[in-house]
Amino acid sequence: MTLASKTRRVLLAAVSASTLFAFHVQAQDSFGRLPPDAVLVTPQGEILDYVPESGEVQTMRDRNGRTVLVDNWGNVVATVMRNGRSGNAVNRRQANVDVYSNQGFDNEAYDSDRGYGFSEPGDVTGSIPDFREVTPQGVERGELPNTLSAPADENDMAALPAEDETNPQRQSTLPRAMAVTKKSSAEITALQVFLDREGFSPGVIDGKMGSNVTKAIEAWQQAKGETLDPNNTDDILERLRLNGGLPITSYTITAADAAGPYVASIPEDYAHKAVLPHLSFTSTTEMLGEKFHMDEAYLRELNPGVDFTVPGSTIKVINPGETKKGKVARIVADKARKQVLAYDDAGSLIAAYPATIGSSDTPSPSGTVQVDRIAFDPGYTYNPKINFKQGENDKVLTLQPGPNGPVGTMWIALSKPTYGIHGTPEPSKIGKTQSHGCVRLTNWDANELGKMVSVGTVVEFLD
Repeated sequence: MTLASKTRRVLLAAVSASTLFAFHVQAQDSFGRLPPDAVLVTPQGEILDYVPESGEVQTMRDRNGRTVLVDNWGNVVATVMRNGRSGNAVNRRQANVDVYSNQGFDNEAYDSDRGYGFSEPGDVTGSIPDFREVTPQGVERGELPNTLSAPADENDMAALPAEDETNPQRQSTLPRAMAVTKKSSAEITALQVFLDREGFSPGVIDGKMGSNVTKAIEAWQQAKGETLDPNNTDDILERLRLNGGLPITSYTITAADAAGPYVASIPEDYAHKAVLPHLSFTSTTEMLGEKFHMDEAYLRELNPGVDFTVPGSTIKVINPGETKKGKVARIVADKARKQVLAYDDAGSLIAAYPATIGSSDTPSPSGTVQVDRIAFDPGYTYNPKINFKQGENDKVLTLQPGPNGPVGTMWIALSKPTYGIHGTPEPSKIGKTQSHGCVRLTNWDANELGKMVSVGTVVEFLD
């Protein structure tokens, strides 16, 4: 049996569907009889376990045409969803899942007026929200088509830094990765998932070879003291088997997933952003992409013809494994590599993340600073006199928290005022574009790093 056929057999393993949990509501009220398979989902993504009494709410339609229950003050109490499978048993503990909790978001932040930003030291209204690790919903194994192509981005690969023997700071260049021969998208996906599980992030998982994958391989080799052959798919699959299983699993879209809350779109202008109550995801696919560390287009490619807004739909997603854990004592932000390297107190490299670090107009700091504070799901304070100039905005603006906020779902403030390590609303651009002087990671990488650092952690900027 050839390597290709063996790989295909492994990656095309059949899977069973996950179970959709729903709460059935049947009641007569002033707002009418609800469908027998209705699910009432709150704006925070929880399943409502009671029916509002007569006079408490009225029915309205939101901009997506869904029925919503609104109280006498104009607040949305719940969205009426259909579970698509009447007759399923109830398990409220499992049904009452906050779709944001797996992303590291704090429910209280939804209607908070915190405005946690980074305009200047102490310019904070409110406190850092409490954070607790949440066990993600179980997912079952899924199949991965082996027919997708996996072209490398030549321009992206050219962005890798060249070795510089004359620069003392560059003499510790990480061990070079092997060149990758022509591989299918399925094989590249397996490689990306392996690196992601190990804590050496390839950025968004998209089934394509690029500089972020190469940098992750090199960091892994430096940390493990061995060479990884990215062309040996059998070896990669065996490593995956020992650490979480196959790279693709099945996942059943829940009522909470479909309900959101979502916003129709995120405006570019910060003044328009500032009027939004929360900088939420704009779609189910965007949310699922971040939840499973995937490129949104790749999620759609793996699930052709699927309506992601329908609860009960079973889809194929990446199985990223457990979050990396450990204590980071020192961070190196390598500007040339566009990568953040995290070391423990013994000096061992334990994690690495592709990063967007500064720009020619707003360069990142040089030298050594420290972590000053850490905020999960932060708001953002825009001050044109201190920060960069955005559009025509010349006034201080407070933007609410959310994954589509300017700093995403994580803000690691540095001791140099206005600078920090943070998330992003555009994960696919990490390592390939410029930032406004800060260090930008994907939201999931920033959240992972944020849980491993503490106030006082050293951050070195390598030019």
